[in-house]
Amino acid sequence: MRPLEGITVVALEQVIAGPFATRQLAELGARVIKVERPSGGDAARAYDTTVKGLSSHFVWVNRSKESLTLDVKQPPAKEILARLLEKADVFLHNLAPGAVERLGLGAQELRKKHPSLIWCGISGYGPEGPYASKKAYDLLVQCEAGLLSVTGTGDAPAKAGIPAADIAAGMYAFSSILAALVRRGRSGEGATIEVTMLEALGEWMGFPALFTAYGGSAPPRSGAHHATIVPYGPFRAGDGETVFLSVQNEREFAAFCDQVLEKSELKTDPRFASGPARSRNRDAMHAEISRVFGSLKAGEIIERLDAADIANARLNDMGQFWRHPQLAARGRWAKVGSPAGELDLLKPPFNLSGFAPRLDPVPALGQHTRAILAELGYGEREIEALRSAGAV
Repeated sequence: MRPLEGITVVALEQVIAGPFATRQLAELGARVIKVERPSGGDAARAYDTTVKGLSSHFVWVNRSKESLTLDVKQPPAKEILARLLEKADVFLHNLAPGAVERLGLGAQELRKKHPSLIWCGISGYGPEGPYASKKAYDLLVQCEAGLLSVTGTGDAPAKAGIPAADIAAGMYAFSSILAALVRRGRSGEGATIEVTMLEALGEWMGFPALFTAYGGSAPPRSGAHHATIVPYGPFRAGDGETVFLSVQNEREFAAFCDQVLEKSELKTDPRFASGPARSRNRDAMHAEISRVFGSLKAGEIIERLDAADIANARLNDMGQFWRHPQLAARGRWAKVGSPAGELDLLKPPFNLSGFAPRLDPVPALGQHTRAILAELGYGEREIEALRSAGAV
């Protein structure tokens, strides 16, 4: 039995934040009914066509769900949604500010009707404050949270290569729903959960925020190098490949000088004798490393780093990640169905003992509409009438 078997989630969700949260719930066993517009569905379905004609964004966050198409502005569709919510344990949405309230699906209204319901809203900035009605997309929230100010090089800021604000919000929604389910199991009490992208990503910004607030200046943008720890980042080998390494303390730095650089005298050089000293003399430290690494192949550098027990990594591209030997050795890939056939997808990283995550197919738009309506008691004629009216 999966931990969330018997839990039903109704989701008015789109793009990444909401779907990422509910995918985790589905993989733990919950039934997730994804409500989509009859025309086009979730906008993420059309973001790209790279996965056998399907969108990589959509495939990533929507496996193991049921797709129900509803035009929630039409009264018959509202009635269908109301029937679904009578049996739901969780309602989640990440629609635009004010949208669910206009549909009569706000927290106050639904919790009054269904006291045990767990209501979760994901928004950019929350329902109060000067930004309450402001539209929010991942890159824009990255800007507001200051992530771009500390990411990139001295010449130019850079966004994260993944939708960090969406992922952060999705994961806090997921964990908050789990906590609410545990509490409800003890008290019978439902919950209202408000997760904002700004606050979720803001939690991840704790180090640079504290560094700036109490240190007086922000950590500098340092490209792929760490802003304050030296050496920590990429270095080019003589064969043109790039090796990343991290030295975390003085014991490791001594081993790095002795066994990797084979220049023991650097341990006592005043420029490098402590972490703060190395940070102040970053360019000189990097120059010493580059002089040694320039005469070695990447494989030779990694051998030395491993022998000295210094953390390191190759700079993999996405193709190399896809073929990573560690993922293969641990059996992390699974075949998952989709409208385009079987796909190779990573298993979720739960790794709970005695547990096999749900890995059901990625749904086609409206694939489960007829079955869900029949389950709610609608007959074939009624379903066809709803389809003809564009309500489903």
